[in-house]
Amino acid sequence: MSPQTDGIEHGPLEDWFRERVAELEPPLDYEKIHGGMSNLTYLVTDQGGSRWVLRRPPLGKVLGSAHDMGREVRVVRALAGTGVPVPPVVGYCEDEAVTGAPFYVMEFVEGPVIRGPEQAAAFPSEEQRRRLGEGLVETMAKIHSVDVNEVGLSDLGRHDGYVQRQLKRWSGQWEKSKTRELPLVEDVHSRLVELAPPQSAVTLVHGDYRLDNVIYSPTGEVAAVVDWELCTIGEPLADLGLLMVYWREAGDEQIPLITPATVEPGFPTRAELADLYAEINGRDISKLDYFVALGFWKLAIIAEGVLARFAAGQYGDDIGDVVERSQATIDLLVGQADEAINRIA
Repeated sequence: MSPQTDGIEHGPLEDWFRERVAELEPPLDYEKIHGGMSNLTYLVTDQGGSRWVLRRPPLGKVLGSAHDMGREVRVVRALAGTGVPVPPVVGYCEDEAVTGAPFYVMEFVEGPVIRGPEQAAAFPSEEQRRRLGEGLVETMAKIHSVDVNEVGLSDLGRHDGYVQRQLKRWSGQWEKSKTRELPLVEDVHSRLVELAPPQSAVTLVHGDYRLDNVIYSPTGEVAAVVDWELCTIGEPLADLGLLMVYWREAGDEQIPLITPATVEPGFPTRAELADLYAEINGRDISKLDYFVALGFWKLAIIAEGVLARFAAGQYGDDIGDVVERSQATIDLLVGQADEAINRIA
């Protein structure tokens, strides 16, 4: 590995690992893990083959609390022992002198991350694939059943006004990161404000819950939920609505930059997943369409922020056709948010 790996200072990081990992066999190698486009994630390997995962914010200037490593690691530590599967934390470092930003390190969890049809092929039977979807929803239900007071996360966010906070936050993120004018973003925002339903419950909310933010065991059970950077307290239907956004079915209009595994035969439908969630938790999901609209709108703004960081060079210089494809993705997401909000208007 090159000592110029983006976002990694090899010498200081190796010293940090030496202080925390017994029987470390340096030097360490670092490989950027692709898939997420927000916080940077690296696979760390020593010469003996031991592996860890390091998370740090994107390079350069970041917006507000969106990349708060301390908040993310606090959630992961708090969930250990709750029944929600999370990777064990090795340590957290606030000292930016070590590698340019706060970061934390987790134990490596063995198992596939299913980002597309290629990874889904590891589970070829329709029964296995149905189980992947069912396990994903069952784990979401566990997250929403966590007693935030008992695990020390009651102050993670306000307990009321979740939708209003989300609309304010992501509208503000749009204004800070937009690379062009898209009036439909503001139009959908206005209708989301107007049609916001009362909050149905107060639970822990992952904030980006989807198939490729979990690690599966070789037998197809959820081994770990990852990427907790958007976690807060609020409306559980927001997680379910966003999962519906990501869960593409055969015949759906495909979204550029997303190659979903869930279009493959055997995966449950969105309706089946929603019904399973309601059955497990006993929740009223009659307002789910609103949270699907919110999910499309929020995802468009997240994608615009990623596009802005690519344009600023925060992910390196090799961006290829990312700008063109990202703009097409954002246009489609905003359009689908508009269609979803029109269904309930």
